[in-house]
Amino acid sequence: MADKFKILIHNNVSRSGLDLFNEERYDVGMPQNPDAILLRSHNLHNLKVNKNLVAVGRAGAGVNNIPVGYLSQAGIPVFNTPGANANAVKELVLAAILISARNVLPAANYVESLNMIEPELKNEVEAAKKNYSGFELPGRKLGVIGLGKIGSLVASACLKLGMRVVGYDPTITVDSAWNLSTNVKRATSLNEVVSGADFLTVHVPLIEDTKNLLSKSVISNLKDGATILNFSRDGIVENDAIAEMIASEKLSGYICDFPKPDLRGVPGVVCLPHLGASTLEAEENCAVMVVQQVKDYLENGNISNSVNFPVVQMERESEYRLGIANENVPNMVGQISTLLAENNLNIHNMVNKSRENMAYTLVDVDSAVGKNTIDSISAVKGILGVRYLPVIRD
Repeated sequence: MADKFKILIHNNVSRSGLDLFNEERYDVGMPQNPDAILLRSHNLHNLKVNKNLVAVGRAGAGVNNIPVGYLSQAGIPVFNTPGANANAVKELVLAAILISARNVLPAANYVESLNMIEPELKNEVEAAKKNYSGFELPGRKLGVIGLGKIGSLVASACLKLGMRVVGYDPTITVDSAWNLSTNVKRATSLNEVVSGADFLTVHVPLIEDTKNLLSKSVISNLKDGATILNFSRDGIVENDAIAEMIASEKLSGYICDFPKPDLRGVPGVVCLPHLGASTLEAEENCAVMVVQQVKDYLENGNISNSVNFPVVQMERESEYRLGIANENVPNMVGQISTLLAENNLNIHNMVNKSRENMAYTLVDVDSAVGKNTIDSISAVKGILGVRYLPVIRD
């Protein structure tokens, strides 16, 4: 049998996923020169790619802790698990909405501060409870920015609570649009989704276009006394604007999953310790999903849920397969095909897909591929990586 695949694990990736690695085929733990790296929050930005590394998988959705551009240049796909933790995040967003609407934390902190015995305690809280009265959710407007899996689940759940839901997502996918309730009003601009909202929740990745997306000028369009919920990424909301808007009573609250020193002690601000995906179920879902994706790539070259490579799936029709990553430039497929023909290899099936500057080809051939063929393809300008993927036999 061929050498085992070496899988380097950072963080506590759930055993529900890691147990999917067959011990006869995989060495999982802390091996040197790994073929793949799996992680959660570990910072990989100081990574130096070894000659064996061909995949990185994150058990979660965000990839800010991974040097995606650097890995793309090396022809290495980065996998993530969009949607695997969506229910966990949705439930925490709902909890935040309810906590805000009913002033749960200020009321609880008030009671905790009392040092009384009965009947003084009872009399005190009965007299003071009016200071913590809240409001009910039916008829209140919720603005949702980002209508992927999490945003759509939040929107649907809040509709069931009787809220008016307006969503905004200029890059919504066809699948997300199909899954979105028709009762969610579609906003055509950022200001439209924000305008007059009682609650605003954001569910977008942190990229250059979304940095400080919720700035002072945008926040100023909210209804007076609104609450902003950020369970997406730190950096999407302008923290200085939050403190200023709360001081001016434009905002009543800001609940987020990312503690920052400049938000500590600000009245109305609740910072949680990144609990969005911190449920047993979410951790298991993410681990299983990322392991399945990395295994399929290592063994068959198939790609799904990569943040830097196109989706490429091809059923095997031959024992002999090549997976080729290259720059998205003209005549790559032609050069690959020519080199295979020159080495007397007949193409049985081929799929080529591109994504921005990256392209990827899977090709099944009718006979074994020699080292000379792999070397000749690897030498073509623009080729980033060539993997030979014969069927693994136990």
